[in-house]
Amino acid sequence: MKAMRIHKAGGPEEMKWEDVPEPAPGKGEVLIRHTAIGVNFLDTYQRSGLYPVQMPAIVGNEAAAVVEKVGEGVGDLKVGDRVAYGAGMGAYAEKRLFAADRLVKIPDGIDDKTVASMMLKGMTTQYLVRRTYVVKKGDTILVHAAAGGVGLILVQWAKHLGATVIGTVGSADKAKIAKAHGCDHVILYRETDFVAEVKKITGGKGVPVVYDGVGKDTFMASLDCLRPRGLMASFGNASGAVPPFSILTLSQKGSLYVTRPTLNTYIATRDELVATANDLFDTVRSGAVKIEVNQTYALKDAAQAHRDLESRKTTGSTVLIP
Repeated sequence: MKAMRIHKAGGPEEMKWEDVPEPAPGKGEVLIRHTAIGVNFLDTYQRSGLYPVQMPAIVGNEAAAVVEKVGEGVGDLKVGDRVAYGAGMGAYAEKRLFAADRLVKIPDGIDDKTVASMMLKGMTTQYLVRRTYVVKKGDTILVHAAAGGVGLILVQWAKHLGATVIGTVGSADKAKIAKAHGCDHVILYRETDFVAEVKKITGGKGVPVVYDGVGKDTFMASLDCLRPRGLMASFGNASGAVPPFSILTLSQKGSLYVTRPTLNTYIATRDELVATANDLFDTVRSGAVKIEVNQTYALKDAAQAHRDLESRKTTGSTVLIP
């Protein structure tokens, strides 16, 4: 079988299209054949060394697949089942082993490309709007990178829950996309002071929550967008890691809360994984959230997919096809 492997941390050029042995499933495992693989900023962090991984490595964290072989003790999956996952590095390969209890079955009515592009981003959105901060009718919230992979899902889901959504984007084209997906107020952050705009929109009150997957470039200014006792949910580092800051800053800006959540923590148990995935599937199938797969590449061209993602050329979701 073939896989995109890296042997040292670095740029997209470190990804190599290589032959690797096909593994056999052990107890509690299944061998799955990928049909579509999602691309995320997390993959680039693992490739670049921002998140150190053991080498050689196969990055990628979400995919849709078909079960090819079943190991001992697996009772609820069989050969031919359509399955998906949104956490577990190793997706950039034609096949892989996976723990059966960390897979979810794909319901009818959702195609593989859509599923592959929404598991990590969609389940991330689920915990952000339903658990990290419970978005409710009447809230006005701020979403950075509103035209990105998580951003587009988050904007739609928050609107479905009754919120007014302020989104930041980097270009006029992305502003149109964010607006088309329900963003009430779109701020071009390269041209406009987003803190001043948020204060203007909220009548000086600020927002109860900021969802920030950008990181270094937006973090400190985002704190100034929060109302007293507001929550900063910093869930990504697209512009680089957030630098250290004094915890006293949080008291000075209004007894603020800051969290750095990860999907793995929110789907740590089987019950949490299934509940999170089912909420996502139900929300997508209802039409409340539409998944936009705007870029598709062959798996062997994953390096180009990374270049385009990191240079902000992509919108919505990106999928690799083995």
